Amino acid sequence: MSANVSDEVLGRMIDIAFAVEGDALPRDHRCELAAAIGDVLPGWAKQDGAGVHRLNGAAGGGPLALLSHRTRLTLRVPRERAAEAAALAGASLQVGPALLRVGAPQPRELRPYSTLYAHLVAAADTAGEADEVAFLDAVAAELSALGVACRPICGRRQVVEGGALQGFSLMLDGLGAAGALRVLEAGIGRHRRWGCGLFVPHKSAVAVGT
Repeated sequence: MSANVSDEVLGRMIDIAFAVEGDALPRDHRCELAAAIGDVLPGWAKQDGAGVHRLNGAAGGGPLALLSHRTRLTLRVPRERAAEAAALAGASLQVGPALLRVGAPQPRELRPYSTLYAHLVAAADTAGEADEVAFLDAVAAELSALGVACRPICGRRQVVEGGALQGFSLMLDGLGAAGALRVLEAGIGRHRRWGCGLFVPHKSAVAVGT
């Protein structure tokens, strides 16, 4: 996997990754995590393009996901607000029954790879069952508005937060450097503060449904 552009190309957004200490986390934690971050960083979610990446826990079907020492809490924020976001270091976040202790921040530049992946892009219709065709039509419209040409690949449908959020995983393949950076900075769909529509580099388009 190689980037489309040199390391000197910097976008207007940046990721800030924090080590976290904690034993386990509810699998449905998006809303509570966003609220806990907002208690420490008021207004962060209203920043243009800002969001929080999902926390990776151990796979399984139980109500709790075990955390490891490699788990990172990562915020995507405007570059000029990076110092403000770094103030999350040292905080204790109550997420349901779990207490997360936030460690030191580490900035991570956004790299515009030709293949990007989002674990969950929210579908517009949260009242009924999300329709894949309508979802891909909405994605195509957003990509067109961004001036981005690529191949969208829809993954599995997901329903989280007790049905309050639903959508699909999404792969974007065949991106050019400029288009990839626009997608990374703008995202697709809604609910960035709940970890939806945020893209990261991916090795290939093969594993979109996994």
